[in-house]
Amino acid sequence: MKVHQNIYTLPPFRNAVVTIGTFDGVHSGHRKIIQQLKREAEATDGESVIITFHPHPRMVVKSGSPLHLINTFAEKLELLEATGIDHLVVVPFTEEFAQQSAQEYVSNFLVARFQPHTIIIGYDHRFGKNRQGDYRLLEELGVTFNYQVKEIPEQVLNEITVSSTRIRQALLNGDLQTANDYLGYSFFFEGRVVLGNQLGRTLGFPTANLDVEDPDKLVPANGVYAVQVCLTGSDDENEYKGMMNIGTRPTVDGINRVIEVNLFDFSGDIYDKTLRVYLKKRLRAEEKFNGLEALKAQLGKDRTDAIAALG
Repeated sequence: MKVHQNIYTLPPFRNAVVTIGTFDGVHSGHRKIIQQLKREAEATDGESVIITFHPHPRMVVKSGSPLHLINTFAEKLELLEATGIDHLVVVPFTEEFAQQSAQEYVSNFLVARFQPHTIIIGYDHRFGKNRQGDYRLLEELGVTFNYQVKEIPEQVLNEITVSSTRIRQALLNGDLQTANDYLGYSFFFEGRVVLGNQLGRTLGFPTANLDVEDPDKLVPANGVYAVQVCLTGSDDENEYKGMMNIGTRPTVDGINRVIEVNLFDFSGDIYDKTLRVYLKKRLRAEEKFNGLEALKAQLGKDRTDAIAALG
């Protein structure tokens, strides 16, 4: 997959088969569209092209309203590359871009930059200033600009709409199984190991405190999770089993929200390293225990449950 982040220096695409979207999550519904895109490109001896936007359009059009994303920008690129498309074009989404009329969007952007052979889009797709453009306008202009428009089936569109919303809600509600089912993979995030208060070590469960540096990345509901962890940007290519707590640690202080990971069968200095954490199962909600001994006993049970869940 070739990634293009400058729309003014795009190469000439061969029979470009194009689809457009934010693709947050790159979940199972999105992958059905990508399969359709690749089939169409193969049938026309063309190249598959996904157009996406950064930052997310809602962050520009509705600035100030919080939006927590399933994937960071880097994660989305990684997931899209795994689908085997030919080109990903990342369009900087700005106020100026959003102010284009629907006709300008088609003629000055889609046609001038991509010379599309085929555009694959949903019947409910809207574009241009005040969302004035629609599927019908794309079809009408296709006669003028010599491209075809093919529709994404309604059931796939519904699945995407439902999936994106359900995934976010499920993660925030602690329903990890539903989120992972819709994603088609285990939800993951990355965090840098920062200095904690070392309490876990005194309880016999040393933890790595993680700082998720992207403020727009969705962090799931508080609770204890069974996880698989790898060190990114490291020579260590092993995957480690572990358990993770997200929460305010009510038994200890109950103030700041932290993310703590206890790795099983691991020893080594990982301070300032970056961990990728795959969430496999939510074991329980966060609880307040009657003292540190009760907490220590529960952590022992959590470890047993996590090992069982991870197999």
